[in-house]
Amino acid sequence: MPPILNTLAAWSWRVIVIGALIYLVAMIIARLSFVALPVAIAFLLTALLFPLTNRLRAAGLRPIYATWITMLVAFAFIGGVGFIIGVRANEEFPGLVAQIQQTARDAQNWLITGPFHLKEAQIADFVEELTRQLDQQRGQITSTVLSGATAIIEVLASIVLLLFITFFLLKDGDRIWSWFLRAFGGAAPRVDRAGRAAWRTLSHYVLGTVAVAAVHGLIIGVVLAGMRVPLWAPLAVLVFLASFIPIVGIFFAGAIATLVVFGAQGWVYALVFVGILIVEQQLENHVLQPLIVGRALEFHPLAIILVLAVGGVLGGIAGAAVAVPVAAVIYRALPELRKDEPPALPPAPGTPPETPPPPGAGEAVPETPSR
Repeated sequence: MPPILNTLAAWSWRVIVIGALIYLVAMIIARLSFVALPVAIAFLLTALLFPLTNRLRAAGLRPIYATWITMLVAFAFIGGVGFIIGVRANEEFPGLVAQIQQTARDAQNWLITGPFHLKEAQIADFVEELTRQLDQQRGQITSTVLSGATAIIEVLASIVLLLFITFFLLKDGDRIWSWFLRAFGGAAPRVDRAGRAAWRTLSHYVLGTVAVAAVHGLIIGVVLAGMRVPLWAPLAVLVFLASFIPIVGIFFAGAIATLVVFGAQGWVYALVFVGILIVEQQLENHVLQPLIVGRALEFHPLAIILVLAVGGVLGGIAGAAVAVPVAAVIYRALPELRKDEPPALPPAPGTPPETPPPPGAGEAVPETPSR
């Protein structure tokens, strides 16, 4: 068989296996979303927080203390950011409403005096029809809100489960992994190599994505603040969070930010903001992503879109957020599972043969449980 056919056959086999595994993981997440999604997100949070825990443990702290300090630092950071955003939103929201009302009046005047030459009666009929449609959908909106109360309870339960999983992964992750490897017997070295490669990929992906999202949110926040747009801080945080969903997230957050800019400052500022957003997105795609995250993924944009589509269909927004790291982990772990161990090097000439250790000499001393 020609070399090109061998290469195509090898790649087609990899694509089929990776696709089947991604589909299997997505189906598990879809069927057991109450458990699978918190576990997947907990792994992402653990990869993000573990460097701090590892530094604290290296400084001499016991695992329990290092884990608690890491969790408290994370809670303090999230709480501080949420408090600042809440205060800013409470102060700026009335001004945003007034600016949107002024923009609506300007748009109405433009529709009347501009090239469309609409009449006030036509605009009034359109507003009345829109109000009537909203009134007709009021019952459906009310039922949606009531069903959303049940969803909120499920979300809170998932958050509690997520925190418990993250805590124990930070505290006992190495011991959990050692216990997990015992089930594979002679295949444990292969599984260990695959797991370590997957963890390196996940850590690099999470840390790189956080760095890129922080740069993205910072630039958009500075631009919105420079344009004197109300709620610029919450919008910057929205852009930061949306950056964790590749390709799709930035379109969603960018559309909301553009609408706010249009309502607050008019269409000229909105067009300028869209231009800045496009330039910044190109900078992210061609500079930041390849340099920071690209080494962990090496995925074609088409592969990312397909993975996002599968994750979004089966798991919603959360499924789309975890689909790409799951695919990256599988892609990196498979070669390590298939790779054979390197052969042992022969002893150097003149080296005396090793004598077998006495019975019990190589047994590990039982560890005391860390608290």
